[in-house]
Amino acid sequence: MHTVPPPVNNSVLSVSALNRLVRDCLESAFPLSWVGGEISNLTYAASGHVYFSLKDAGAQVRCVMWRSRAQTLGWRLENGQKIEARALVSFYEPRGEFQLSVEAIRRAGQGDLFERFLQLKAQLENEGLFAVDRKRPLPGFPRRLAIVTSAQAAALRDVLTTLHRRSPQVAISLFPTPVQGEGAGLRIAAALAAAGRSDCDAIILCRGGGSLEDLWAFNEEAVARAIAACPLPVISGVGHETDFTIADFAADRRAPTPTAAAEMAAPERQRLLERLSQLQARLQRAGERRLGDQRQRLDWLASRLVDPAEQLARRHDHLTRLGDRLRRALLAGTAQHALRLAALARRADLAAPRTALRHQAVDRLARRLQQASEWQARQRQMKLNALAAGLKQLDPQAVLARGYALVRGPDGRALRSSLTVNPGAGLKISLAAGSLAATVTEVVAPAEAD
Repeated sequence: MHTVPPPVNNSVLSVSALNRLVRDCLESAFPLSWVGGEISNLTYAASGHVYFSLKDAGAQVRCVMWRSRAQTLGWRLENGQKIEARALVSFYEPRGEFQLSVEAIRRAGQGDLFERFLQLKAQLENEGLFAVDRKRPLPGFPRRLAIVTSAQAAALRDVLTTLHRRSPQVAISLFPTPVQGEGAGLRIAAALAAAGRSDCDAIILCRGGGSLEDLWAFNEEAVARAIAACPLPVISGVGHETDFTIADFAADRRAPTPTAAAEMAAPERQRLLERLSQLQARLQRAGERRLGDQRQRLDWLASRLVDPAEQLARRHDHLTRLGDRLRRALLAGTAQHALRLAALARRADLAAPRTALRHQAVDRLARRLQQASEWQARQRQMKLNALAAGLKQLDPQAVLARGYALVRGPDGRALRSSLTVNPGAGLKISLAAGSLAATVTEVVAPAEAD
């Protein structure tokens, strides 16, 4: 058996780590087992999962049956039922809850039979005997139905009463067979084979409710294979709504009760008559509408039939009117073209070139252009002269010509103050004509302003 190592001494476990260790210990210590008890706190979740508690006189344990397992159960759980659950011990870490993960459920005391039921169901399901694509549709309007059941069964009376009330037009053929006891399964299979060879349109296989042992004949493999091999569609109405048998899975349609099987097998006569009456009324209205439309079309076609001589006279009058319209159109078109031509002539006369007037205008414009050019040239010459005079006044050479000199220090910059040079410094003096080199012998500070 797998064991989980204990935590290191003095180490601190998180809640998640502790719950994980507990889960590993529980799930490794307990194998898949059968646990018996009574159902309580039952909840069918919207997801399809089933949650409940399994209890006895001294304790209880939470259980969960996942959707994939619950769908194969075949009957509905109820609070207070005593069951045996085949489950694995598990631990739900987020809430720290001990629970059982249920894989299969059987009613208490039915262990062996229920185990055989599950094994046969799984075998036939793997063979495809319950596949949806092999299910045959029921006839919409059956003329004859076969009933396979016991002639003394209360379910037979319920089926016959329902069919007589709803569909008295449907004929009934009974194929009696024991539905309980030794050899009942083979007898039911033989009755199904006989019904399949009859001229019926569908088969109702029915029996009243009972315990698993009472209904066991419908859980035998021979019955399931007879249903699958039957050439007619089979409706299984065995037991009550909560009872499920192998025959239910193999049949083309499963009804919760024998009465429901009868209702499923044949439509209600009154509804058929009402539907037929509605269709008849619709057909009559459609025929009357069609007849009225054809009468109107006949009247319209009759109104278009005209004597040939009268038709020729009408065509002659029509041609005469067209000739008159053509002549009027030609005259009107000619008059419009004449008016348009006169208008174009006037526009052409107005658009004729007037050469003399154009020459005079050109001469005037040429004189104005020449005068403007001469005036603009004088203005620009005057502005140029003024700018030249201003530049001449600013010419350093002109200043030097008036007797001034430009003195530069040792660094070549023009001197503006005596304090910027020291005695012994070399100076360069620029004159209007030539230049001088001099040496500073004395620096005289400028007089301070009063």
